[in-house]
Amino acid sequence: MQIDSFTGGIFDTNCFFLPAHGILVDAPQEASSWLHRQNHKVDLLLLTHGHIDHVWDAAKIQRQHGCRIAYHPDTLPMVTDPQFFRRLGFTWDIDPIQPGFTLEATPSVPLQNLNFHILEVPGHCPGSLCFHLPEHHLVFGGDVLFAGGVGRWDLPGGDRDLLFSGIRSKLFALPDETTVLPGHGPATRIGIEKSTNPFLQDA
Repeated sequence: MQIDSFTGGIFDTNCFFLPAHGILVDAPQEASSWLHRQNHKVDLLLLTHGHIDHVWDAAKIQRQHGCRIAYHPDTLPMVTDPQFFRRLGFTWDIDPIQPGFTLEATPSVPLQNLNFHILEVPGHCPGSLCFHLPEHHLVFGGDVLFAGGVGRWDLPGGDRDLLFSGIRSKLFALPDETTVLPGHGPATRIGIEKSTNPFLQDA
């Protein structure tokens, strides 16, 4: 499967585009310009979670491409309320999207001719989703699991124990050969993180 990637914004946030299916996963700052340069057409934008670095260009992409947007119900206020993050003490206003449709945990949902396994793994952010493609041994992990790391849990709505238990019970249940495409940093594999991730080794 062809996957094009882009890293943008002050937090070096990854997004991933599947050209054959018109699917974009996450929308960091400058993603809309990258899509234009690459002549990519987005039909569906999947949001792993609602933190501003992952949704910065979501509304712009929605307007430019006329695409659908899907997210967890807990993400809705983060992407529709312009001052959501200001009320948490941050200095950013978001460009609000037009509401799309919600996704929750399910073993199989067809999206753009692909069958996704949707995993809910909160703890970094309420409503964090991981988009698993079992047939392709691939998971878009957002800010849940990184190469040698995990998502931070000290932001509003974070929960260390919830994050760690979700990784162990849901992501580590995937086959070892599953590639993880995270929201930050390089790709990794489930088997590598199970055996070497310093945050997740049993004491």
